[in-house]
Order: sequence, then structure tokens, then C-alpha cells
Amino acid sequence: MSTAPHTPQTAPGITIATGNADETRALGARLARLLRAGDLVMLSGGLGAGKTTLAQGVGAALGVRGRVSSPTFIIARVHPSVSGGPDLIHVDAYRIASLEEIDALDLDSSLDRAVTLVEWGEEKVEALSPDRLEIQVLRPHGAVRAGRPQPDDAPAGAESPAGSVTGEPVVDLGEVDDGNRTIIVRAVGARWADVDLNPLAAEASCQPGAPL
Repeated sequence: MSTAPHTPQTAPGITIATGNADETRALGARLARLLRAGDLVMLSGGLGAGKTTLAQGVGAALGVRGRVSSPTFIIARVHPSVSGGPDLIHVDAYRIASLEEIDALDLDSSLDRAVTLVEWGEEKVEALSPDRLEIQVLRPHGAVRAGRPQPDDAPAGAESPAGSVTGEPVVDLGEVDDGNRTIIVRAVGARWADVDLNPLAAEASCQPGAPL
């Protein structure tokens, strides 16, 4: 792997909202239409954000063999093309802690012949290529609780008309997933300088050139 410093240019990005897993996969399919052999895609986002869901859409549209799933315990999985296009190399770098471990995967040797998609790759695989797509998948947390907070000494079943101190519903920060995702796509390097990312939006909600 080259360790020479890169100063790639960053093209304008795009922010897209999806409402469920199917819409996220559909976004992955639209992304696949922009990809070619040699492309590096980095996916970031919290656990359960939907990185693998997006990757499934990419794999299906590329026409590769096998179901794209989280490769956490395998680290890297190759999905050969059955459609004459590039293979898909799906990498989960969550457990990788050093550049030496990245080198051991020998991704350089296949980078030119495949689309390489890396989950949890930020600050780990940038040296693989000065040209890449950096994609954040953001999952909202919390929901507005229907009930109002009760004083500690309130009778069971009683409801305080005042609600919270501000009179507003309380935000329940428990684990909630309504399927909505905010996905930020940022293009880095000369490969993407003249590529229009707007087709990624399709019917989804988007903000071309949104601050990243």
C-alpha cells in the first residue's frame, strides 16, 4: 500500500433522505450505476445504521453472486460478477486497528479489477486510493413519548396537565428505529470531479451541495 501523502480534491456532495430499508437499497442500486472497476467506496455510520443495507443494493445492481451481508467475522468477502461487470469486494474494517492489518488483506492487488466497498473504513483505508466516495449513513434516535412526565408522588394513572417544565412532550431516547436515514455522499479525487451525483436522489429527498 502506498503511504505517500495525498491531497485529493473534494467535489460537492449530496445529502439524501430515505424512509425505509427498501429505499436505502434502491439508493445503493442507483449508486452502482455510477461505479466502475477500481472504485473505492467508504461507508461509515453507527451500528445498525444501514451500511450493509446500502451495500446490498449496490451488490444486487452490479449483478454479483451471493447475498451481501455483514462480513464482520470474515473481514473481506469477494462477490464475483455474473453479469460481466466488476466484482464486488465487501470489507468490514470494524475490527481492524492498524495499517498493517489493512496491508495484510492485500486489497491493492484487486483494487483495479473490482469495486471495493469498505464499512468502518474511515481513517483506515484512505491510503488505498486518492479517489473515493465517502458515504455516511445516519440513523436518528429517540421518539416523542405520548405521555407526560409525572411527579414522583403522583397517584397511579394520574396525568399532569402541565407535562414537563416547558409544557412539551418528553423525548424518549430509548432505541427507536422508524426506518428513516440521512445519507451523505461526498466525492473525493479527480475520478469524481465531473461526475453528477444528483441521479442518486431520484424520488428521494435530497439537498445537492448540502454542507458536509
